[in-house]
Amino acid sequence: MKKIFLTCFIAAVLFSCDSKKSDSTTTSKSSNQEDVEIAEKVEELISKMTLDEKIAEMTQDAPANDRLGIPYMKYGEALHGLWLVLDYYGNTTVYPQAIAAGSTWEPELIKKMASQTALEARTLGVTHCYSPNLDVISGDPRYGRVEESYGEDPYLVSRMGVAFIQGLQGIGDERFDENHVIATAKHFVGYPENRRGINGGFSDMSERRLREVYLPPFEAAIKEAQVGSVMPGHQDYNGIPNHMNTWLLKDILRDELGFDGFIVSDNNDVARLETMHFISETRAESAILGLKAGVDMDLVIGKSVELSSYHTNVLKDTITKNPELMKYIDKATSRILTAKYKLGLFDAEPKEIDTKNVNAGREEHQEFAYEMAKKAIILLKNENNTLPLDMSKIKSLAVIGPNAHEDQPDKGTYSLLGGYSGLPPFYTSVLEGITNKTNGKIKINYAKGCDLLSDSKAGFSDAVSAAKQSDAVVLVVGGSRRTGGEGVDRSDLDLFGVQNDLVEAIHKTGKPVIVVLINGRPLTINYIADNIPSILETWYLGMRSGDAIADAIFGDVNPGGKLTVSFPRSVGQIPTTYLERPDFIGSGKGLYAFTDKTPLFPFGFGLSYTTFSYSVPKLENPSITTDGSTKVTVEVTNTGEREGDEVVQMYVRDDFASVGRYLKMLKGFERITLKPGETKKVSFKLGFDELNVLNQEMKKVVEPGTFTISVGSSSLEKDLNKVSLRVN
Repeated sequence: MKKIFLTCFIAAVLFSCDSKKSDSTTTSKSSNQEDVEIAEKVEELISKMTLDEKIAEMTQDAPANDRLGIPYMKYGEALHGLWLVLDYYGNTTVYPQAIAAGSTWEPELIKKMASQTALEARTLGVTHCYSPNLDVISGDPRYGRVEESYGEDPYLVSRMGVAFIQGLQGIGDERFDENHVIATAKHFVGYPENRRGINGGFSDMSERRLREVYLPPFEAAIKEAQVGSVMPGHQDYNGIPNHMNTWLLKDILRDELGFDGFIVSDNNDVARLETMHFISETRAESAILGLKAGVDMDLVIGKSVELSSYHTNVLKDTITKNPELMKYIDKATSRILTAKYKLGLFDAEPKEIDTKNVNAGREEHQEFAYEMAKKAIILLKNENNTLPLDMSKIKSLAVIGPNAHEDQPDKGTYSLLGGYSGLPPFYTSVLEGITNKTNGKIKINYAKGCDLLSDSKAGFSDAVSAAKQSDAVVLVVGGSRRTGGEGVDRSDLDLFGVQNDLVEAIHKTGKPVIVVLINGRPLTINYIADNIPSILETWYLGMRSGDAIADAIFGDVNPGGKLTVSFPRSVGQIPTTYLERPDFIGSGKGLYAFTDKTPLFPFGFGLSYTTFSYSVPKLENPSITTDGSTKVTVEVTNTGEREGDEVVQMYVRDDFASVGRYLKMLKGFERITLKPGETKKVSFKLGFDELNVLNQEMKKVVEPGTFTISVGSSSLEKDLNKVSLRVN
């Protein structure tokens, strides 16, 4: 029986590899031969393993499989640089947080960041990383983990996610080599779609919404990037917890999308089938449900020896009482062993880590983190060209705010780096960045003003005094790991504590004020938007934050980032996203009675120190067949006096179709750099991938009719030029 199963498993592996050959230019005959050899080795090894040893593979029990020389697959997080789950050593490079990385709109940057992270992971013996986060933010920034996502659009998240996976895992012959590691796409699937903005909250949604919004990044991760691991979300999907949902994990993930890697549970989520979802009455029943659904590895972060032993015994007792379940154990163990062979772990000596002296970070990586940070900065407002500041025209500058400076790590890392941050060798604050930048040429007047988590205004007088003594003010407010991130969901989105009062007090001094936002989620900053002349959104820019922000303030960097999430005007607007379906257009209905329905700042928005103009888009062919393709081209000109970056965005709408659609959906983007007066042509493909719709049978089809193609600088209608495409 076992022999028959293993033979079928090998055949399945080979069929999967063969079927992917046509979809990927990176698959070669040599890699197929390697898959055959690995499958044979796995079959032989499993035939020698005891039940305890197989369970040890499924529960990540590091020392348990010495008898057969099976290596341990050490794991860590790699969201924006390496973070070891149980250790804080390593001096790793911390890059811009995911929301900031997404704001660059430049996938190649994310790819390079991930490849550098993989090198640092290998230095520390890590070969399996729980990243990237492919959750599409559904317009609810109460949810603390907004910062971990690339944004609210499925196409954008797909492009960034594929780039990250390719960088972390490698491509072609470099895939899983000694310089790369296994990536984990998470959280499968629809994790942010919860009713109260609460992490892990239940999700109820149509299959259409699941497929149109949340599934595309995972489909791209599997079919394009061949991601090696997938992690389900904590939550349920329409009443069925993800960790026991065979429709999600088998029918869609494995059978439909063709995923052939291993599934790792989110932290202790198999056990939560009993303790959180109240589906099973015992841990043993939970184990059976997870096994049958296809969960291969059970992640239990920080597990004690007692917990590990208990967990192992639960599985062992369950299988002993029901030998028919052994096929699930063998299948899961096979997938995990296959991953270890692909990583070359059987051929490498275990890496001894000197925890006191190891330094995984590299100077070139830190410099690249700086380059990324500069490209992630978004200029939200710049009234009267307040920015950039001219260093030759000011004698003093006030630097004020609770986020202006941080010189001590908070519980293992700095609080202004964002969630899942490693501990870098240093962090440059805004105060330090500006001080270094001005180098004594300008007097810096620093005052904290208030603490982020305090209601005390005792520091206001010092802040106001500093502002009055200065020619201009840089006011740094926002959030931190204490006000956002995993497990830090909020019921309101105002600036925490007395920060808004501080902004008002500084504004009343009459000095030119630049607000710098350091935060992980969109905030309701109506007072700032209405009253402060210049606003920079910087998110969490990583270890070189202050240097990049100082460059933007003084004009050595021209901000070119764009928002990937919409800013609401109030919590009552939530969900706030550009992905909207039609409502009572032009009737006066479909609006809020006494407030503006539009976002404070929309998806795709971002200004520059220069200006750009767009030509009317032109189609290569104004009419195509349903199986044909064309391209749309637009000319973009820098009409200002500074070199700058622009993110050209293309949105598509099927004007009349058999099902309801979103008003527009992003289907292409490109970041370009233009010198003053320079013009560039930007072209986007229009074919099946860009024009298809899910019909009433949930099949992707291109339907005949007209399509509105919009190209411009943001999702706002006024920022888009349009052309009509006919499909016959």
